[in-house]
Amino acid sequence: MAFVLNSLRTLSKLGTLAVHNPTVVRDGVRMFDCVYRGMASFKKIDLSGVFPPLPTPFDQDEKVNYEHLRNNIKKWNEIDFKGYVVQGSNGEYTYLSNEERVEVVRQVKQAAGPGKLVIAGSGCESTQATIDMTSQMAEAGADVVMVITPFYFKGRMTNQAFKTHFEKVASASPVPVILYSVPANTGVDLPADVVIELSKHPNIIGIKDSAGDVTKFGYMVQHTEASGFQVLAGSSSFMLGTYTVGAVGCVAALANVLGKEVCQLHSLYKEGNMEEAKKLQHRLIAPNTAVTRKFGVPGLKVAMEWYGYYGGRTRLPLLPLTPGEVEHMRADFQNNGFL
Repeated sequence: MAFVLNSLRTLSKLGTLAVHNPTVVRDGVRMFDCVYRGMASFKKIDLSGVFPPLPTPFDQDEKVNYEHLRNNIKKWNEIDFKGYVVQGSNGEYTYLSNEERVEVVRQVKQAAGPGKLVIAGSGCESTQATIDMTSQMAEAGADVVMVITPFYFKGRMTNQAFKTHFEKVASASPVPVILYSVPANTGVDLPADVVIELSKHPNIIGIKDSAGDVTKFGYMVQHTEASGFQVLAGSSSFMLGTYTVGAVGCVAALANVLGKEVCQLHSLYKEGNMEEAKKLQHRLIAPNTAVTRKFGVPGLKVAMEWYGYYGGRTRLPLLPLTPGEVEHMRADFQNNGFL
């Protein structure tokens, strides 16, 4: 209940908590009728906009450098981002200790600009570990958590296994939950029909899908938007295509370096300027591919240095790019009018 009370306090300040019927007061906090099954319903949180998935900065000895993190966020705060995703794939969360994962969230929350949502990746392989991590990240200041699909025992990750996992996590979570499907990294895809079922849970507010199947995006939106469920593209490469079938925002690795341009694409679509949006989308594809599928997090951190951010090294076993790879990536940016 303490977590629920803290979440209600936060959402009351943000103005995102819907009030329907008369309230009761507990510990000085109004408890609304949207409290359901022991947790609050957070369907009113607006996820429309662009979220960069923040890389974790390391020193040469591979220790997390929180000063560099704060300095990067100070620059990102000047861009019209909706908020930040912390401890997603680009944050190298699989290489961090539990303590580091939570502390990075705490530092980002403290440094984030006013009104910026902080979405924390709290997924672990077991349901219980995910519940524990979710609670810790909520305490550290996360406004929302993003929960990746379990995948180690992928042969047993059936539709029912996914449904049970996410429902238990969402029911225990003091903050709203976003589903996260990234088959390129996990080898499993969260089926659309499972997403549709999970969208009925009052504490599951959306999904970040990185697979890029526009037909799946359209199908999910068609069958969930009436409930307030929101769909986020997981890459700027297919951002415009998913917007045309109802996606509301994008979590884009490229936004860490071309943040203004990715936000411009969002704005062009919202304004109905499809011709300019199409041209910009085309220019973003090659640079985005370079910092994701082609060169991954090591490539993204190199690009960050080009644009005045601290990128630094990755943690082993991720190796730095070779000089040839750096030049190849530079060409992907220059050939599309960047750098």
